[in-house]
Amino acid sequence: MDMEVDLSSLGTVNTMFAALFSKLGVPIKTTISANVLEEALNGTVTVRPLPIGTSVSGKVDKQCAHFFGVTISEEQAESGIVVRVTSTAQSKFKLLYFEQDINGGYGLALQEDSEKTGKVTSAGMYFLHFQVYRMDSTVNALAIAKDPESAFFKRLEGLQPCEVSELKAGTHIFAVYGDNFFKTATYTIEALCAKSYEDTTEKLKDIEAQILRKRNELRQFETEYRKALARFQEVTNRYSQEKQSVDELLKQRDGIHATFTVTKTPISVGVNLSNGSSSKVPADAESPYEDGSSDGKDKSGKKKWFNLNLKGSDKKLG
Repeated sequence: MDMEVDLSSLGTVNTMFAALFSKLGVPIKTTISANVLEEALNGTVTVRPLPIGTSVSGKVDKQCAHFFGVTISEEQAESGIVVRVTSTAQSKFKLLYFEQDINGGYGLALQEDSEKTGKVTSAGMYFLHFQVYRMDSTVNALAIAKDPESAFFKRLEGLQPCEVSELKAGTHIFAVYGDNFFKTATYTIEALCAKSYEDTTEKLKDIEAQILRKRNELRQFETEYRKALARFQEVTNRYSQEKQSVDELLKQRDGIHATFTVTKTPISVGVNLSNGSSSKVPADAESPYEDGSSDGKDKSGKKKWFNLNLKGSDKKLG
């Protein structure tokens, strides 16, 4: 999260990977090309005028910058100045602010990365004599990665105070830096005096104060929320345990009730019939014909192997 990538030093393959991760929502910090900063320090850049109350549209190549000079009067400086850049093509860019260097060049003082707001990408600098804030999306992304469930509470932690809150009379240098991975960036830059937007300025001042208060409230509420969540999880676990315990007790109770009975389960022997069915006959029942005959009469006329032996023994004894 803390690493910044110099796109001008990346090859095609690495640039494609960076673009892919960025498309998936991973915030990738990019640095400003060293060539752009060096040319600005040397004062060899072309500066186009951007009068207050006007706008300029254009296209800037990746890792390149278009410079603009905004000249403001004493009255305008006291009222406040706003410089904004938008892109309906949702291009990625940086809004840069340079201060005059003693050697005649321009040194980088502020930079704002574009953010998607609705159907456009935008970035702005507000010099209104009160503290304004910018949102650092990487802080929110880091919070989501660490704890997605509590990311809401970290949503306002990305608010960072802007270092410069007012401008003096004179000419000030701004630049639009192309931050797309491959294509040129389409943009519209405009400079405004806050005197014509007094109501809007007051609304911004009020909403900034409300957001700061809400951030402090969320910090306190997060502690309360986590305590309540822990308690909720505790009672939920106990609910499951108690439910299981009640089911088990009732099951044991039903089993004990079932033992109060005089009915015994009879033991039966199955006899297979010729047709494949079975007939249940009590095991201790005696056969009505113990001699094995079907009608109870002596079938001595029928010669059987055991009858033959017995008759022969009788004659000898007689």
